[in-house]
Amino acid sequence: MPDRRLHRGPHPDDAGLFAQAQWPILRAAVADLSLLLGKGYAEKSALKLVGDHFGLTERQRIAVMRCSCSDDALSGRRKREVTPHEVNARELAIDGYNILTTVEAALAGGVIIQGRDGCYRDMASMHGTFRKVRETAPALSLLGNVVVSLKPQRCLWLLDSPVSNSGRLRSQMRDLAAERGWAWEIELVANPDTVLADSMGIIATADSVVLDRCRSWLNLGRLVLTSLLPNARIVTLDSDASPCAE
Repeated sequence: MPDRRLHRGPHPDDAGLFAQAQWPILRAAVADLSLLLGKGYAEKSALKLVGDHFGLTERQRIAVMRCSCSDDALSGRRKREVTPHEVNARELAIDGYNILTTVEAALAGGVIIQGRDGCYRDMASMHGTFRKVRETAPALSLLGNVVVSLKPQRCLWLLDSPVSNSGRLRSQMRDLAAERGWAWEIELVANPDTVLADSMGIIATADSVVLDRCRSWLNLGRLVLTSLLPNARIVTLDSDASPCAE
């Protein structure tokens, strides 16, 4: 069945699955899964063990998985994270779909989850196809405004070439950049993760695998939401963090 969604908003069940009453359970699950990951358990088996123990739904398990990481991984990510001021005059490579869909989801009122590493992640999934939604253009504008304020020496966007409609999105981004005078470079690559992990510059992503391999990274998604979308629906699943209002 073709994807006819006009928004990248909340799932119909999210109001209940991520209601404030569920936060203590979800945070405990993140803590337990992170502990198991630190002990060397395989992610899939550890998630099943924790999910079954807490009686989590499939969607809640996905959120817990995206928010969890071992203490060693957390320490490494914190050491490699840079501040917005450090982007000035340096190269910034952006994981296009990873960051864009999070801002789109926030604009549409979707649930944004905050994990142990402080990253904001959405609950959307593309399944190999990117569908332009009503939030795409506004999200790109917000991202562009923040990126230009960082004054990078070079801004490189990476889009997954295997994802359908990547070419159309690149054209839209090029048109917007030309209109606004933004010096964006937009490339379609088979595997952005590899390019980002090997980059000598600063990267922007919330992809856990890349964060554990890169040299330095900027929490761009969180920066955009906290500075320009203060009413975004943030659910904090890090048990050590201060609770955020839903």
